[in-house]
Formats: sequence, structure tokens, C-alpha cells
Amino acid sequence: MKIEVPSNVEYIIDKLIENGHEAYIVGGCVRDAILDKNPQDWDITTSAKPLEVKELFRRTIDTGIQHGTVTVMLEDQGYEVTTYRIDGEYEDNRRPKSVEFTPNLMEDLKRRDFTINAMAYNRKEGLIDCFHGLEDLKEGIIQCVGDANSRFEEDALRILRGVRFSAQLGFKIEDNTKKAIKEKVNLLKNISAERIRVELDKLLTSDNPNKLTDAYNLGITNIILPEFDQMMETKQNNLHHIYNVGIHSLKSVEYIQKSNLLENEMELTVSEKEKYFHILRWCMLLHDVGKPFTKSTSEDGYDHFHGHPEKGAVIGKEILQRLKFDNFTIDTVTKLIKWHDDDFLLTPVGVRKQMNKMGIEIMMLYFEMKKADIMSQNPDTHKEKLERLEMAYKLYQEILRKDECVNLKTLAVDGSDLIGIGYKPGIELGNTLNSLLSKVIEEPSLNEKIILLDLAKDIKK
Repeated sequence: MKIEVPSNVEYIIDKLIENGHEAYIVGGCVRDAILDKNPQDWDITTSAKPLEVKELFRRTIDTGIQHGTVTVMLEDQGYEVTTYRIDGEYEDNRRPKSVEFTPNLMEDLKRRDFTINAMAYNRKEGLIDCFHGLEDLKEGIIQCVGDANSRFEEDALRILRGVRFSAQLGFKIEDNTKKAIKEKVNLLKNISAERIRVELDKLLTSDNPNKLTDAYNLGITNIILPEFDQMMETKQNNLHHIYNVGIHSLKSVEYIQKSNLLENEMELTVSEKEKYFHILRWCMLLHDVGKPFTKSTSEDGYDHFHGHPEKGAVIGKEILQRLKFDNFTIDTVTKLIKWHDDDFLLTPVGVRKQMNKMGIEIMMLYFEMKKADIMSQNPDTHKEKLERLEMAYKLYQEILRKDECVNLKTLAVDGSDLIGIGYKPGIELGNTLNSLLSKVIEEPSLNEKIILLDLAKDIKK
């Protein structure tokens, strides 16, 4: 087997070997290269000790030298080079108290999490696969290196990482690994919210976000996202739904993966699109999180969830804060949850009022969210709902095309203009601006400075 390795990485490996050391690419980059995926990082493992690595290269950074890692800088690009090591005793299910360097590659590979991440390669010796990782890649299996219980006791985050890799690769988790997850799942309580969030992010942005149901069945979400368990246990017996709340929510996340509406927003940068898609995935996961707390069943046997958007916004905010999300994500997702079931008039005025309420950017995300929500409901109800959504979207696009005013930022007058005609800073000035905005939202042609100043003078009389 031959793996195409970047020239800089080959240079580092060759230099280490030329100086009497062993060196290989290792871990995720080997796995991804075999799967014809583009590795994001090229990690190198070596028998050379950190100081020996530093002596061989002109520019290095002590990234984690106490754990054996030195970053070699070539052409402003960093490459992590880590000495073979044996981990000492784990006491917090997160990291070893100490590490011991070893000249034995096998000792280094056997401390790794899963077989598919425990392979090494260089062009001289080819693939080093002591734990049958290649076979597991071919079979589509996630299983631990050696004893699964020990691997999870060492770092409990591996419990969630197993499901995440399963989602990213579309693999199944091997039975003994599943058994160990169930036995050790409570250890996740020792893992920081930030590390949990990173893994959940990767799972939700994978091609298989439905694998969160595996996390549910294995008891993982009961520890890290108990609200999802309640969603999975809440049925929806009404004309609009064919799934329970949890499955419906995951179906909507899947639909976001397939959507291209944001891709058509030419004014957004690539990073903005990625940010908004990330926000939308969390929004879809949590948009109905309030339903388990608002469910009622009428005499005819149909389930209702009155007030679930408002309740969901409160719960969703608590979840996002618990997982240590940034304020922008928390604020945006919370607003979308709160407004996801809003019903507004399908007229230019009605849409302008909604744009003023939500904000232009939130309104843009609303259409993505609403379509995903509809597409994960009962197919028999899609047609009319999608027609209404399409009508609203066309009105929204026309308002943007005409550059009509929907907020104070685009109002033709501001506070200084009103001060110029006799207003003083304060409540009266603010109320007048809002009054003028309301008139302009009703009739966009009024958004002319002369007209608005005359109206402001009339209001002041």
C-alpha cells in the first residue's frame, strides 16, 4: 500500500530516519488517506526524543514537550512530531499523570483509542498495522485497541468519540466496544463541557447526525444531553407528525445537510456560510426541545404542544450555555427556536414587519429552518406548507431587491436629524423614530428624509 504524503512531511520523516531514528505518519491522517479523504493534519510519531527532534530542525515550537510533542515549522506550516510514549496512570478519566518515552512503536500504538486510529506508515516500510485497523476500515467497524474498558477509563471522552467517528465514517460500533460504553458511560460526567461540545459539533455536522440515536441507545445522551432523551420519549400523535420529537428533530438536521439555500446567498463569505449552517444544525436539533414540557392530549386523542417555542427557547439557551457556546450562537439559536413557529401575514407589509422583528439575517435563517422543519413532518402535509413558505420567501427576496426599509438602520433619518428640528435626546426622540419606522414599514415610499422630517414635526406638535 502506498500513501501520498506531502513533501514537507516526507522531508521530516526522512531527516529523522537519516539520523538513526524511526519515524512514521500516524493516526487519523493514515486512516483518512486510506479512505481517500483529505487529512486535515499530518501527525508524525518517532523514536527520537523531543530534544533530539529539536536538534535536527532549525525552527521548532515546544507545543507539548512534556508529553513528547514538538512542532516543526517548515514554510510557516507547523507539523507535530511526537515521541513514542507509554502513558502513566490515569486518575481523572482525561489524561495520564505522567508519560514515559519508549523506543518501541508498538507500545505507542497500543495506547491509542480505536484500531482505525492506531496505524502508522512511511514509504520505506509501508503500513504498520498491529491491531487490524485496515481490516476494520474495510469492514466499517469502530472498535477499541485492546481492552475497551481500559481505553474508556483512560479517557472517557472516547465514549462519545466512538459515536462521532461512527457518524463521520458511516461505520458500526463493534459489540464489545458497545458493551464497554454502556458500562463506563457515567465516566463522561468527568469530562468538561467544552470537550463534549466539540464532539457533539462534529457529530451533528457529519453526514450521519442520526447517529445521535446510537448515543441515546447507549446511554450517552442521558449524561451529556438528557433533554434529548425526553425528546426521544415524547410521541406526537397528530396530523402533522409521523415521528417522535427526537427523530423529527434529527430528520430536520439531516435536511439542513442537504439544503443549498444559504449556498445561494452570494453576499455571504465561506466562513459565514459555515457559521450559519453550524447554527442551523443546533437550531434544528433543539427547535422542539420544549415539546416534552408542553404536551397535552385533547379528548379526540390528538397531542398538542402549545407554547413550546417559548419554552424551548428557554431550555435551548440553558443547554447552549451549559455546553459553553459563544454568545452569538446562543443568541441566534435561541431567537430561531422562539420564532420558528411564527405565523405572519403573507403580504409585503406582513413580511416587512417580521423582518423588523427578527432581523434580516435571522429571517434568512428562518426560511432554512422552516423548510427543514416542514420536510421532517408528515409528507401528506408538505404541499400547502411549502407553498406558503415559498410565497413568504419570494416576498422577502423582493423586499431585499427593492432595498426597502425594515429597521432603524435603513431609516432615512436618525437621531441627529430629529435633534436638528428641535428634538432633545431621550425617550421622545426614540419613540418618534420608532413611530416613523412603523409608518415606513407600512408604506416604503415614505422613506424620504424630507417626508419623514415633516412627519416628525407633526408628531412633535
